[in-house]
Amino acid sequence: MRHLQTFRLIEAVMRAGSIRKAAEDINITASALNRRIRRFEDEFGYEIFERLPRGVRLNPAGELLIQHIRSQMSDLARVQSQVADLAGVRRGHVTIACSQALLPYFLPAQIAAYRHDHPGVTFEVKVRDRAAAERDLSTFSSDIALVFEPMVLVDFEVLSSIPQQIQVVMSADHPLAGKPEIRLRECLDWPQVLPSPQFGVRHLLEQAARRGSRRLEPILEAESFDFMRHYVLHENAVAFQIPIGLDASPDRGLAFRPLSERDVPVGHLLLGQVRGRTLPIASALFARQLSQDLEVRFGNSPAEPG
Repeated sequence: MRHLQTFRLIEAVMRAGSIRKAAEDINITASALNRRIRRFEDEFGYEIFERLPRGVRLNPAGELLIQHIRSQMSDLARVQSQVADLAGVRRGHVTIACSQALLPYFLPAQIAAYRHDHPGVTFEVKVRDRAAAERDLSTFSSDIALVFEPMVLVDFEVLSSIPQQIQVVMSADHPLAGKPEIRLRECLDWPQVLPSPQFGVRHLLEQAARRGSRRLEPILEAESFDFMRHYVLHENAVAFQIPIGLDASPDRGLAFRPLSERDVPVGHLLLGQVRGRTLPIASALFARQLSQDLEVRFGNSPAEPG
């Protein structure tokens, strides 16, 4: 426990890449910060930073130490939430890494419902693509992740796997809007507005197009699904999104129809945490709430191997 403040200083230096810059960020002198780091290294028995001409960076011993620090801080947060429960007060802080699709409708309702019962719990929501969400978990920057088609899954423990059939999004008066289901080849006859390559929706579309004779030819690529939804109101273009990011009563002028599974397989929205971590109580209970609600809404497929 006596090293907690020093651990925070080490993390500050790691993030800043410079003792001088870290000292400015935390409002102490560079010489005092350097003495704290040196004193810790003496007690630890090893140097943890490589001193460079223009800053510092963690050496291998420091990388191992940072992983230990993050694990210990996670365990401490869990114990603190357990102690709060003993006092009859549900407190805590939940950090979520999530796909953009969760932002407009699903997560606001879920967080508000949880805080209605546990007003002492605070939240932080981080928008992350597939790879970044997994990095967040592995560095303990986020407690849980809710992402579409994650990339690696090496240390990702799947709590729920929710099927999501890609939807074609277009203006309500688009010629394709009258169809109950749309083939990919039909979409390729129209201007395409596509998410950037790091997104799971784009990955599935690219895979499907490679199996056919035609290729995706986007007129526009974007990192914002909200932007893409609005753009198709201005041109006879088609965009693509998963159902959880679309309102059941669409915005005026918008239509969305399922993309045929004959062309593009159903993807999966995965709720997960880093493997082997015991989550703080508030985060674990919120993850359970998410899992139950997702299963009711969309059905829950067997968890994929992590």
